[in-house]
Amino acid sequence: MLQQPGVTQNLARFIVEARWDDIPHEVRHQAKRSLMNFFAVALAGCRTGPVEIALRSLAEFSGGKQATVVGRSERVDALSAAFLNAAGANVHDYCDTHLRTVIHPTAPVAPAVLALAELRKLSGSDLLLAFILGNEIQARIGLAISPSHYSRGWHITSTCGVFGAAAGSGKLLVLDERQMMWALGTAATQSSGLCECLGTPAKSVSVGNAARNGLWSALLAEKGFDGPAEPLAGVQGLYRALAETPDLSVITAGLGEDWEFMATSYKPYPCGFVIHPVLDCVLDWRRSHPNAEVTRVVVRGNPLLAVRTDRPDVSTGRESQVSVQHAVAAALVTGKAGLDQFTDACVRDPGVLALRSKIEVTRDSALSTIAAAVDITTADGKIHQLSQSAARGSDVNPMSDTDLEDKLRTTAHGWNPHYDTAPLIDAIWALDTSADVSSLVRLAVPR
Repeated sequence: MLQQPGVTQNLARFIVEARWDDIPHEVRHQAKRSLMNFFAVALAGCRTGPVEIALRSLAEFSGGKQATVVGRSERVDALSAAFLNAAGANVHDYCDTHLRTVIHPTAPVAPAVLALAELRKLSGSDLLLAFILGNEIQARIGLAISPSHYSRGWHITSTCGVFGAAAGSGKLLVLDERQMMWALGTAATQSSGLCECLGTPAKSVSVGNAARNGLWSALLAEKGFDGPAEPLAGVQGLYRALAETPDLSVITAGLGEDWEFMATSYKPYPCGFVIHPVLDCVLDWRRSHPNAEVTRVVVRGNPLLAVRTDRPDVSTGRESQVSVQHAVAAALVTGKAGLDQFTDACVRDPGVLALRSKIEVTRDSALSTIAAAVDITTADGKIHQLSQSAARGSDVNPMSDTDLEDKLRTTAHGWNPHYDTAPLIDAIWALDTSADVSSLVRLAVPR
């Protein structure tokens, strides 16, 4: 007997019946913005240590050269490409964020649908539609159990991202309603990822698997691999197994009319998004006080800031991405908060080390996750009170299209100054007019 039948079926029906003409213009444009940001962060992460190791491991078992690894000349099988591109996009914690769930929505979904685009001839509008639907489905599945799911220690990008990848891939494979339910069911049994892994390469495994396993779930369903009737809300379904009491109404309320996808935020800094309003305050103040000696910093933010990033003692660049103490210290010492500020070298910098010990974190439930207040005490005894009500890059204070283009150019230039990103940027903005998008990912491989 089912706890509540029809939840997964309603989602499957929506995915199958959705058409490009149903998608509002602003949602279509948001999809292009998200893909612009995806290529920026994937290019930034494609040659990091975790991706290098994962590529060497997977290459041993990848006989097929079907799909592109962003930023690299190697070609691997489509499932491995989905894994590697998702891991690379998320490794720097520089990818986009759906703030209500804290899901990083594009990292699991884009690599899956882009890998399929290299296997089968697809139009740009087909790709964008599948990408939008995958984002929407994973957000709504996550909303039903937010914030408790993430607070329990589940890495929600991975646990819900596998559904987004399955939904988007299933749409491109033209699955029928029954097959789409099977795909979501196979995805459900592979839903996994732990916040304990944040700050380590292990985090990238669950994000990569979300893309890979979501794509595989859809491919299995296409061939008749069936699954349970209600993988989400069944008696022993996902929500019950996770000991959650979900708000099932949010899964389908306004589905197809109110787009959660529009609540996507993009990061100007490569670290946890809850740190961003703090960095806004600190960087603005540092520009006005470049020579001031800081003796104490008190950071006040939403409780999630402390839960996820109150980590004064970090030893690696990966760990520093989820340490508000390091982020603040590095920003005050260098006046920047880019990729170079979240490296092993910056973590070991004597000036950054000394300042980290002077930074305190306090909790304030009245502040949203995109707001923060910072009190900086200087050697003259003066206390500088700073605040940010909406972090740069958030959906209420968004990065512009030009900002996202610049982010892509900057990350690409960081390791290959001769790579011309213009063809890739132009192709993304014109994606809905393309009859064949198989070459899109290859434009992200410098020649």
